[in-house]
Amino acid sequence: MNQDEFQTRVLAWYDAHGRKDLPWQIERDPYRVWVSEIMLQQTQVATVIPYFQRFMVRFPDIAHLAAADLDEVIGLWAGLGYYARARNLHRAAQYLLEHHEAVFPKSLTELEALPGIGRSTAGAILSLGYGQRAAILDGNVKRVLCRFDGVEGWPGEAGVNRRLWELSESLTPLERVADYNQAMMDLGAMVCTRTRPACTSCPLTISCKARQMESAHCLPTPRPRREMPVRQCFFLLLRDSDGRVWLETRPPAGIWGGLKCLPEFPSREALTAWCQSRQIDHEATIPLPERRHTFSHYHLDFVTVAGYANGFGGVSESSGGWVHPEQASGLPAPIKSLLADYADNGKGRDRTAWPAHP
Repeated sequence: MNQDEFQTRVLAWYDAHGRKDLPWQIERDPYRVWVSEIMLQQTQVATVIPYFQRFMVRFPDIAHLAAADLDEVIGLWAGLGYYARARNLHRAAQYLLEHHEAVFPKSLTELEALPGIGRSTAGAILSLGYGQRAAILDGNVKRVLCRFDGVEGWPGEAGVNRRLWELSESLTPLERVADYNQAMMDLGAMVCTRTRPACTSCPLTISCKARQMESAHCLPTPRPRREMPVRQCFFLLLRDSDGRVWLETRPPAGIWGGLKCLPEFPSREALTAWCQSRQIDHEATIPLPERRHTFSHYHLDFVTVAGYANGFGGVSESSGGWVHPEQASGLPAPIKSLLADYADNGKGRDRTAWPAHP
């Protein structure tokens, strides 16, 4: 199959079956493309749609996003994970406002220089937002190209990644580039799926090497297995007499940067010392069952210690505040789940009761 036939088949399939009514497609512009592409990194379309819609209502353009407080941006992002994406969106919007009059540049190099924008995202902004010829290589496109050309090796390896970019660049057409790039993403998401690909519905099946070799199940080559490290910590879950919980804002950098969270400690001793310094009766607290949250590169095993406190003796409360659980926003997913489990002040999902109120 030559280049022209490849493009013709992909575009014909898109015209008949491609997605054309996603929220970021209805009013397509570089800003909406950018936000959707960042949200869709490591996240499914169905999950992204309501977040994208809320984000657009509050931040309809670069200027509104740049002028917002980071806390509000993080709050609207809470639940999507990978919070560096939200921080980079905010930083990039401020840079665009200051240096480009709140307009995306039409240069691949200038786009890649913005925080959080890599080569594929820059290509999506140019092609989907401006209609310029630019190749993309997100996860879906990698899967289609790996199988079509029989490319072996983990795509994260430099040589494999370079080969895939060469393929993507050579196959990207001069005309209808926005439709073509959207078609390639849709093919990966809807037909050439990770498991049980619908090869009989694929417009490329007659020349697909993975189909010919019956190797679709093992392409793309998975990342080499490695032992996931385990990190452990303690969280302190305090209630006051009004049923509110104590939450603190995490530092802007690092895991859950800028989110509201329970106080975190590396050890039970550190937690106890924190309680003592604030005249909280740590002996009246109890540990809840250990839980695990898995990040992309490690497991977090945490024990939550629960108890009551109506104030912190002699200590400023400027670092946090008391919040009713149902009104708390901008929480990491495992903390949100934990609060939901114990919101009724009774037994949580682990059937462990809170300590009695003093």
